[in-house]
Amino acid sequence: MAVVRVPSEPSRHRVAVWRELRRAGAVQLSPGTWALPEVDANVEVLDRVRSIAADAVGEATVMRVVGAGREDDARLHAAYGAARTQDWQELCADCEKLLSEVASEINKGKLTLAELEEEEHSLERLRRWHRTLRLRDVFGPSAGHDQADALLHRCVQAITDFEQQVFEATTPKPTEAP
Repeated sequence: MAVVRVPSEPSRHRVAVWRELRRAGAVQLSPGTWALPEVDANVEVLDRVRSIAADAVGEATVMRVVGAGREDDARLHAAYGAARTQDWQELCADCEKLLSEVASEINKGKLTLAELEEEEHSLERLRRWHRTLRLRDVFGPSAGHDQADALLHRCVQAITDFEQQVFEATTPKPTEAP
């Protein structure tokens, strides 16, 4: 758990703390109070948060927290699981957007190398996000994990198919000999 206090102005320090903790998958329990699992990757995150707070003439207090009972631990795990489920749902929505966009480009006949490159960049962003979410999901796969896996696989297939269509549309046809 991290309790972070930084001055309200300039806001860039609060935003930097928020960004670091959100990127790591921390759950905000109350203003300035964040919970995240004790895993190696989060040690570096908490070091960065401490540094940001110190630069802002604030402070970050990091503690190991154990619930007073099973119910407390279960609540914390549930909050973390709910945050991961929301992350997976957002990834699924973005996968659906990519699938829709690729289908739209095909329907319009917009089979260009520039369009293919744009869609490949979108796919790579989704792959990076998927890897990040898998690392955050430390208590086991959260709801939406399997759906995200399936949708990402569909995105890969859609881009592969789109690539083939772009190749065929942009490759000069051999001329027939007289």
